[in-house]
Amino acid sequence: MVCLCLIALGGISHAAKEFVLPSPQPASTYPAHDEHSDEMVTVAVDPYDMADKTNIFTIAYADVDMLPVFVVITNDGDQPVALTGMKVELITSKRAKLAPATQDDLYRRLSHTHKPGVSPLPFPLPGRSKSAVSNKALDEIQRAQFSARAVEPHSTQAGFFFFDIDGISTPLPGAHLYLTGVRNSKGDELMYFEIALEKYLSAPQPAKPATPTLPAK
Repeated sequence: MVCLCLIALGGISHAAKEFVLPSPQPASTYPAHDEHSDEMVTVAVDPYDMADKTNIFTIAYADVDMLPVFVVITNDGDQPVALTGMKVELITSKRAKLAPATQDDLYRRLSHTHKPGVSPLPFPLPGRSKSAVSNKALDEIQRAQFSARAVEPHSTQAGFFFFDIDGISTPLPGAHLYLTGVRNSKGDELMYFEIALEKYLSAPQPAKPATPTLPAK
């Protein structure tokens, strides 16, 4: 009975967790970025590939071979830039071209897990139907995905793109993310953005706080 109570409490805690989109910093502050100083627009890429970063999600995307990539766009100019025609592509070191997964792609993958024994969806509460859990997952996907249609002057927009890395053991080393289709207020397309993921991988990691030691008795 005690074990059952502990399992139920763990499930309630997991189900109560809510996804919150990270607050983006200016794109130029991320290690992996491409700055167009003449066009006054910078694009940054921040993969969520480590456990200490992916814990913001309630869904275990890694268990279904989906890589979340946080894309940040900063407009330092005095006119808005349009993103309605924006396209994103991740090209691996072996020249595999990966387009972002759609909401339907993600929902199908999460609903039909192809790895035995893996359950990437949030822990189902007792008495909750499967559809209720799926709706929570779909809501997280909708809130996480990049959805901005423009970046106003002197502001930043951000969101996640998810890439299917099934069968790709090391998707980041040597990879590049390309972003095209950004247009200025006159309708002219900006030069494409190219971000090398090695900049992210080679960036110094923040120092972890030292573990306090107890005084000797």
